[in-house]
Amino acid sequence: MQARQGDQDYFKSVLVTVVGSAFAAAGYHLADEPMQWLGGRYRFIKPLEGGWQAIIEFQVLAYTDNAYTGQQPSRFRVTLIRSDQPAGKPSNHPDYLHRTLSQLVVGDFGVAILPSAEHWWLFSDTTSLGNALAEAGHLAVGYGIPWLQGDLSPDDARGAADDPSSA
Repeated sequence: MQARQGDQDYFKSVLVTVVGSAFAAAGYHLADEPMQWLGGRYRFIKPLEGGWQAIIEFQVLAYTDNAYTGQQPSRFRVTLIRSDQPAGKPSNHPDYLHRTLSQLVVGDFGVAILPSAEHWWLFSDTTSLGNALAEAGHLAVGYGIPWLQGDLSPDDARGAADDPSSA
C-alpha cells in the first residue's frame, strides 16, 4: 500500500509547480527550511543589495476532515517581508517592510480584487489549491515583488489616480 502524501508535502509540491517558475524568473528561490515546512511555512527569498532580503512567505493551515475540524477547507495566506535582519526578522530600519499580500493589494492599493484585506485563500482539492495559488502568485508578481523591490508604492498609485494627465 502506498503511503499518502503528507498535507505539507502536497502543498509544497503544488506551490512550486504553480508559482516556482515565475518567482525564479524574478530572482527568488524556495528556502531550504524543512523544519519550517513541517509547520506549513514556505519562503521564497531574493537577496537584495546591502545585505537585505525580500521574502514571499506562504503560511498554510491544512485541515484534515475529522470530528474536530468538520469539513473546513484548508487555507493559506501570503506575507511579504523586506528585512536587513537574518531570516527576515523585524528591523528598526525605516526601509523594513512586513505586510500580508491581501493587506497590500486591498488595503494599501485599494484594489478590491479580494473579499477583504484579511483574506486567506481557501482550498479543498487540487483544482481549488491550484487556482488559489495562481491568483495569489499573480498578485505577488504584480504587486508584491515590485513593492518589495521599491519599484511600486501605494503612494505612486494614488498620485497617478489623482493626476488627470496620467489618464
